[in-house]
Amino acid sequence: MKSKLRWIILILVFIATGLNFLDRQVLSITIIKIQKEFNLNNVQYGMINTSFLISYALMFTIAGRLTELYGGKIGLGFSVLIWSVASSLHGVIGGFYQLIIVRFLLGMGEGGCFPGAAKTVSELFGEKDRAFANGIAIGGSAMGAVLAPPLTILISNSLGWRWSFIIPGIIGITWVITWVLIPWKNAKIETAPLIIKEKAFSFVEILKNRTAQIFILMRFLLDPVFYFVMFWIPKYLNEQRSVSFEEIGHLLWIPFLALGVSNMLGGWISDRLIRNRISLNKARKVVMGVAAALTISAVLVQNVSSVALAIGLMSVLLFAHGFWITNYITAIADVFGARGTSTVVGLSGTAGALSGLIINPFIGWVVQHYSYSPLWIICGLLYPLAFVIFIVFVPKISSLKLAS
Repeated sequence: MKSKLRWIILILVFIATGLNFLDRQVLSITIIKIQKEFNLNNVQYGMINTSFLISYALMFTIAGRLTELYGGKIGLGFSVLIWSVASSLHGVIGGFYQLIIVRFLLGMGEGGCFPGAAKTVSELFGEKDRAFANGIAIGGSAMGAVLAPPLTILISNSLGWRWSFIIPGIIGITWVITWVLIPWKNAKIETAPLIIKEKAFSFVEILKNRTAQIFILMRFLLDPVFYFVMFWIPKYLNEQRSVSFEEIGHLLWIPFLALGVSNMLGGWISDRLIRNRISLNKARKVVMGVAAALTISAVLVQNVSSVALAIGLMSVLLFAHGFWITNYITAIADVFGARGTSTVVGLSGTAGALSGLIINPFIGWVVQHYSYSPLWIICGLLYPLAFVIFIVFVPKISSLKLAS
């Protein structure tokens, strides 16, 4: 019963990360209607997105630390509640400044999602199941990205754009009620390294730790690749491949489906290697190394002649990212356990979001003055670079013992 209950909790985490990505994408799909109704220009739309990214970056670390102190149930529960209320409020706004406020509030809630998910997994799953559990938890985000376009268009066309925000918000609030009612104490099993009653590693200790610094650096290097895929691929397909916006909606789900599958598959393979008596250190790094090698194919995107091949190569990139991110977050849990996982995940997420804020204008400048080609080359080289940094400066993934 205990074992079944923790998998039920994990399914709820999967749903939460799915809602996380779905809720943040609704605006990008409905913005055409919103711009017409509120008479917004592109500069104002950019400010709206910046409002989200600022709070999202800040709350990754703040929520990560609070989750470390109060546990995954409280941390993730509050995060989902905040962003679900924020999503619902999008449906009653009346103009630009109100939209700025609700996007900021949405970022506040969503910033705590992945630290909360990572904390929950570290509390309930031991090292032999942890990577697969993380894969399922993270995989929800990809499924949310796959479902967001068709569901948002369906709701918007049937009920109006406001209900595209209200309905996911109601689902999120219902999720919170279910989450609170789950008897977590009954899900704690002896085989999981449940140490949440022990004192969390101090924030300063973690910041000074070289392994934590490497995890943060890797996220700073690699998150712009994912933001590039999220924010720029539709424009690339339209401008460089002459794909209509309608057709983009029919194609863009494919890479994200590959991401969702690889999140879970990458975790399963890693755990399988450990069960076959491969060391934890080698199991995580083998999968991450394969992922880094696969991303090199991204340099070919600009050179292939057909849209189908380009989408295929993008799918390989996101498939590799799924392998990478699942084992990356699992490696953090392997090192820092339930006493530091959400803090490190939070710090690294903040680093990635800040990197995205810095790099996005540069991406626009490169596209405007050159082409997308340099960006695809960079996408293909950054993961191998990060992997080399990882194996050099973190020679062994093992549980860390810090003063507390």
